[in-house]
Amino acid sequence: MNDAVFHLDAGRVVPTELARGPWSSSAQHGGAPAALLARALEQADPGPASFVARLTVELLRPVPLAPLTVRTETLRPGRKVQWLAATLEADGQEVARATALRLRVDEDLALPVPELAPLSLRLPAESRPYTITFPGTTVGFWTAMELRIADGSFAEVGAAAIWFRLAVPLVAGESPTPLQRVAAAADFGNGVSTALERGRYLFINPDLTISLHRAAVGEWVALEARTFAEADGVGLAESALHDERGRIGRAAQSLLVDRL
Repeated sequence: MNDAVFHLDAGRVVPTELARGPWSSSAQHGGAPAALLARALEQADPGPASFVARLTVELLRPVPLAPLTVRTETLRPGRKVQWLAATLEADGQEVARATALRLRVDEDLALPVPELAPLSLRLPAESRPYTITFPGTTVGFWTAMELRIADGSFAEVGAAAIWFRLAVPLVAGESPTPLQRVAAAADFGNGVSTALERGRYLFINPDLTISLHRAAVGEWVALEARTFAEADGVGLAESALHDERGRIGRAAQSLLVDRL
């Protein structure tokens, strides 16, 4: 059933084909487990420290298209600052983990912060629709997303900016939260931009770190991305994150760069 990326079943999370990645028919795209871990960490141990200001995901091995067990723990409790951890397990083996820094939110503070800077990107309605395709497969996590190109091109070397909208629920029967939408989109950064010719090199990200200063508003999240690569095969993808009101934070992915 491809009505959502995941389904809940007897305490486990079951991926659909919409969680699939492009490089293996049996492994997930990094954005799917990243969003699932984000969901677990924002729901765990509720309290006044509720805003996820930083989310770091470590993809320890390929996350299979198989039932997953999600576990969470509080590393440091606190009313103003809180650290939590979450893991994904498949058949008893840890396949991904994440940590979250949560901060308290106090609307009564009413701090005299300046207004948001105007958005420098074209809005989704003004941007060109785009469909990602991969040879040999037609359904995957990229088909769970709606894309609009605001600047640059998937086909060219260099920076680019693309809007993403999670077009189906992350978990069946639930509406995606702002954090889940950001986490689902942010793992695409190393595909939005490239430092080397596409189709000849791999840009593998074993991690993803998202830092936010406010929650995203609306369904669209833009990645204004740039990739750096060194001759020894080490790289970094860095993305400024935006919603339709302006900047919300940034994402970074360490990259292992190699020839295909």
